[in-house]
Amino acid sequence: MLNIFVCEDNTVQRQTIVKIIQNTVLVEELDMRLVLDAGDPYVLLEQVRTSQNTGIYFLDIDLNSDMNGMKLAQQIRLYDPRGFIIFITAHSELSYMTFQYRVEAMDFVIKDNPAEAKVKIRECLFHAMERYTLQTNKVHKVYTIETGGRKISVDYDDIFFFETSGNIHKIILHAKERQIEFFGTMKELTGALDGNFVRCHRSFLVNKNNIKEVDAKNRIIYFTNGETCLMSTRMMKGL
Repeated sequence: MLNIFVCEDNTVQRQTIVKIIQNTVLVEELDMRLVLDAGDPYVLLEQVRTSQNTGIYFLDIDLNSDMNGMKLAQQIRLYDPRGFIIFITAHSELSYMTFQYRVEAMDFVIKDNPAEAKVKIRECLFHAMERYTLQTNKVHKVYTIETGGRKISVDYDDIFFFETSGNIHKIILHAKERQIEFFGTMKELTGALDGNFVRCHRSFLVNKNNIKEVDAKNRIIYFTNGETCLMSTRMMKGL
């Protein structure tokens, strides 16, 4: 999942940008979320320091602060080198400064033309999603789920286990920070995933790499995020 950040000191313009982003994410069912919109670059930077997901950053250049958008982008790069930076500005002539600050901006959105800015913001969101998916597939193995008319890619490393849902023909994926229910069977999953995923119970398929402890006596598996699942006596040996 991609995190979205907006830094714009003009409240009205910031609200307009946020509305375009939220509508696009909702309507297009993009696997991203708006984490923060702020007028103060230091507030945004503090949030970025603790974020663990790749981000999309919509930054105004002139922030009426001792830290302008270019300097903010430099600081963001220290914490999120793979993030997507988009400058939203009324000064197109400042685009050359991205080379001076070496921030590798993905795009510039000129806010003098609201209709064109709306189109550009939407394009940036789509482009970031496409590039992120390609990057993720190259760096990590991912499991891709189709649900609700959209595709969601989850890193293998972020998956703790799969569980049979109470809803017929559905599976629940337990991952870092979220759970996703989708149509599928344990048999299909077992054939699709690599050897790090092991069937430990008729209702559970676990990622061995994220197991913290196995209680053989009580047949309980503990994961690094604090969740647990059951383990059957019959499948204990295989695990």
